[in-house]
Amino acid sequence: MTRVLVSGGTGYAGRFIVEHLLTKGYKVTVGGRAQPATGYFSTEVPFIPLVLDPDRDQIDVFDNIYYFVHAAFDHVPGRYRGGEGSDPAGFRRANLDGTMRLFEAARDAGVRRCIFLSSRAAYGPQPPGVPLGEHMYGKPNTLYGEVKLQAERGLLALCGHGFVTASLRPTGIYGEAGPGRHHKWTSLFETYLSGKGVLPRAGTEVHGNDVATAVRFMLEADALRINGETFNVSDVLTDTREILTILQRATDCPHPLPAEADKAAYNPMSCCKLEALGWRAGGIGLMHRTIEALADTTHFEMRPKSESLV
Repeated sequence: MTRVLVSGGTGYAGRFIVEHLLTKGYKVTVGGRAQPATGYFSTEVPFIPLVLDPDRDQIDVFDNIYYFVHAAFDHVPGRYRGGEGSDPAGFRRANLDGTMRLFEAARDAGVRRCIFLSSRAAYGPQPPGVPLGEHMYGKPNTLYGEVKLQAERGLLALCGHGFVTASLRPTGIYGEAGPGRHHKWTSLFETYLSGKGVLPRAGTEVHGNDVATAVRFMLEADALRINGETFNVSDVLTDTREILTILQRATDCPHPLPAEADKAAYNPMSCCKLEALGWRAGGIGLMHRTIEALADTTHFEMRPKSESLV
């Protein structure tokens, strides 16, 4: 049974990765700052303390570890872009310098593959409507995107025959959150269902299970096809109107929907490289089913139609 260490496994994206790998027969260990509560995962998962600190020698966490999936990220709760808060230097030190120290420790400990969960933010602004492809030069305009891009490049410099590396650039990840956690659309749903106005906004989305599947593909693909490569992980180009239309139908909510956003000007993400490995996303059908399921667990006090705010 192959042993995998998932840093940040108790996080929103990390939990999808852990659960998926468990179902596929991997022996998973979760690394993080705090041990998860009992019942957070579908089965008991070993935990090992792990921090993003460039001054800490943590090579021991990689004892008997075959693969390392790095999904940990230190940020202000609920924020990625802008997640540095009032401490950009500390944010960079943890998420870039601390990440590189872990990559180096993994290599030195004999880990065979290292997969990094990067972000769409590594691209930064690109010409309107142009699909984002991995060949494009990244020019991030946020510290979050800059740190992700630099960590990708640092990992690339470490790759070799005995240390296979790959970076994944997922877009907005949606799906059911872990016990006691909020899903990514909690605030959006509650705002709409309470009758408050919602601004139109376009975006690309991908289900957490599809991200987890992409991670597994990185672990199982021929090393020559992924070593030193970056892969987009995206699915649906949508907007707040489409998302809330599904919610509206599931809840019979009478409140008006936001205007349609300009999706033509938004940058979709090309996933041809990942699809060439056999990966397929769940599409709009999965998004519909997920929102309908989330609607059943969303708690709100719906205002009368006459009190709704446009």
